[in-house]
Amino acid sequence: MSRTRLAGACMKKKTTSAILGSVIDMIMASAKDSHPNEFACSLRAEDGIITEVILVPGTISGNTSAILRLYMLPIDFSIVGTAHSHPSPNGNPSPADLGLFSRYGNVHLIAHYPYTRSSWKAYDRQGQFVELTVL
Repeated sequence: MSRTRLAGACMKKKTTSAILGSVIDMIMASAKDSHPNEFACSLRAEDGIITEVILVPGTISGNTSAILRLYMLPIDFSIVGTAHSHPSPNGNPSPADLGLFSRYGNVHLIAHYPYTRSSWKAYDRQGQFVELTVL
């Protein structure tokens, strides 16, 4: 089993219910700095709370996609999903997003333009909207 599939299989059991406001702020600032290209990262959680942004070495950002080199991540079962930006006001997942969601992690954030504290959405592995409490 590949490292990505192994990590994805182990993450299925974790429940994530909240995110620190400082993590949202970091994602929004990074998305704004990357605009008009997409920004992408992984997310680490402790006790069901997303506490940290993990920058993935070798990530490629463009104006229509960002490619995460997930094989560059250490095997770390506290990594629960991903975050990336959409340079448009559309925060809905694309077919490519849904493919990533189904393979890796249990929570995925999409930050969208204008990159304010309220311009993001969270989704589960199936691409269904999930509500996260901001702490």
